[in-house]
Amino acid sequence: MSGIVVVSGNPRAGSRTSTLAAAVGTALGGATAVIDVGALGAGLLTPDDEATAAATATVQGADLLVVATPTYKGSYTGVLKVLLDRLPANALAGKRAVPVVTAGVAPQAEAAAALLAQLLRELGATVLPPLPVVEADLPKSEGIAGKYAAALPG
Repeated sequence: MSGIVVVSGNPRAGSRTSTLAAAVGTALGGATAVIDVGALGAGLLTPDDEATAAATATVQGADLLVVATPTYKGSYTGVLKVLLDRLPANALAGKRAVPVVTAGVAPQAEAAAALLAQLLRELGATVLPPLPVVEADLPKSEGIAGKYAAALPG
């Protein structure tokens, strides 16, 4: 697998955060895969779960990751953390990653985006500028994604 992989860390399928993440993936060139972490359910905690193993393999095979999460308790979601904890050390070395975070207010989104960026760096990723988005702006996901992609260098 290579290309752009979108990881939605929202526990609920079809969320506005997932919609934003997909829009960012499209704006950056089109996602080759989308991982809905919430759909993995209890398999996230099962050592030999095939769906979770496939998800981590897809993440490791990406060239560019769009990792999105709503803000929960001031940070990224627990289900996203559990998935990323399944990756070995430096699993994202040589990969670029875009942290996308939604929250009720801008300071909360920015703080959680910084935490997610730190986690992605810990896994070895080259982190592109984070995209914190306020929930009130989520109806404009395509426009936000387009502006973000256009602002990236080269």
